[in-house]
Amino acid sequence: MLSLYKDGLKKFKNYEEFKSVQIITPSKKGEVGTREINKKIQELINREEAGKKEKKIGQVTYREGDLVMQMKNNYDIEWEQNGFTGNGIFNGEMGTITRISTISEYVDVDFDGKIARYQFSDLEQIEHSYAITVHKSQGSEFDVVIMPIVKSAPMLLTRNLLYTAITRAKKLLIIVR
Repeated sequence: MLSLYKDGLKKFKNYEEFKSVQIITPSKKGEVGTREINKKIQELINREEAGKKEKKIGQVTYREGDLVMQMKNNYDIEWEQNGFTGNGIFNGEMGTITRISTISEYVDVDFDGKIARYQFSDLEQIEHSYAITVHKSQGSEFDVVIMPIVKSAPMLLTRNLLYTAITRAKKLLIIVR
């Protein structure tokens, strides 16, 4: 699954048309839960490097270039886009960390052109999003979905949950056992 995410899809003839690749898994916990997959993907494609700033919060390290998701509605956070400003980043919005300032203690995240600034004390509002849960994927679409299917709690392998994950893929679905 990790090698597919990193560069295994390049074997497909029309690889360049895949603009969004997303790992969707039933759970946050376990070997194929979002927490473990996100750590492994970050180690694979966004390693620690000289000159790349990072911030560690608890067990999680955020780096410039990391993919993240807003985990709850925040109506107050300000964003800027092409000289315009507004308020609000909402549950499920995905973006990329573009800047970390260890001196001023903030992280800038680009949400599809909207740049939002998070103080270090607000970083509990975001999580890595290389892999997301089926629940968080609802309402989204991705060109490619990679989905691990392993033995887990029966509540996590229901028809409705699988249907939701499968229908997030627009062009290609890869199920990994």
